[in-house]
Amino acid sequence: MKIEATWLGHSTWLISHGKHRVLIDPFVNDNPSAKVRDTELNPTHICVSHGHFDHIADAASIANRVGCPVYTNYEIATWLSEKHGVKNTIGMNIGGKIKTDFGFLQLTQAIHSSGLPDGSYGGVAAGVFMAFQEGALSHHLYYLGDTALFGDLQLMKRNHVDSVIVPIGDLFTMGPEDAALAVQLIGAKNALPTHFNTWPPIAQDPAHWAKLVEQSSTANAIIPTVGVPITLE
Repeated sequence: MKIEATWLGHSTWLISHGKHRVLIDPFVNDNPSAKVRDTELNPTHICVSHGHFDHIADAASIANRVGCPVYTNYEIATWLSEKHGVKNTIGMNIGGKIKTDFGFLQLTQAIHSSGLPDGSYGGVAAGVFMAFQEGALSHHLYYLGDTALFGDLQLMKRNHVDSVIVPIGDLFTMGPEDAALAVQLIGAKNALPTHFNTWPPIAQDPAHWAKLVEQSSTANAIIPTVGVPITLE
């Protein structure tokens, strides 16, 4: 089963299958690498992995305009609802899974902080594991969010991950070497990098990361270009 993944810059992704468009960590208006603005995006679902500005900045404006559900942890869902008037929020917690009209979505562990832009408590950071399903066919995509490397990533092998999106920027997340090991632990078929080259402190050579992935696993390392859709199967 094929899905389409489009990197919108930094760590914002649009994952599409049929009529479903899942927007992950919306940050475009103040994102120096983005080529679109919030008013150009019309997702059917939004996922927010944690509360940092560079992952949540445009979530409320988009959600309020299109009315789609926002899946995130309970604290962020409450903050979006009470502080920004977002009406359709689904508050979850780590390990929790929910059925959606495209399949299902689960919040997973991530080792990272999650303070909100105004200093409010943002709960704990998460990764997002989602399954796009169509009859007997499915595509499992795992977005790690901002995380360090941790050994329990190997437990994701049981979920038969088709595509994984891993941060490689270092400093605030894992770097290329740890990200390559994460791909190996997860056992995904496709691997894509994220959270790099937005600003000088997280500058990385994605080709170096891709080489490390291909040396240490059987994954197909795919280097995205901002705004260019990638077909994954």
